[in-house]
Amino acid sequence: MPEYEFVDVYVPRGVSRKEATRLLTDHAEYGNWELHRLSLLRDGSRRVRLRRRIIRQVRATW
Repeated sequence: MPEYEFVDVYVPRGVSRKEATRLLTDHAEYGNWELHRLSLLRDGSRRVRLRRRIIRQVRATW
């Protein structure tokens, strides 16, 4: 079963949809993050949870 690490990003309500998309695209492109969950809050702000897979390196046994 894969292991993931998570990061929470808070996007305030004054940020446009286009700017929020650009922010999340930058996280995905440069940090290898993917969208796990997005919550739209009552005040118009967004809470985004991103995840990326943890790759464990196996030691060579030779």
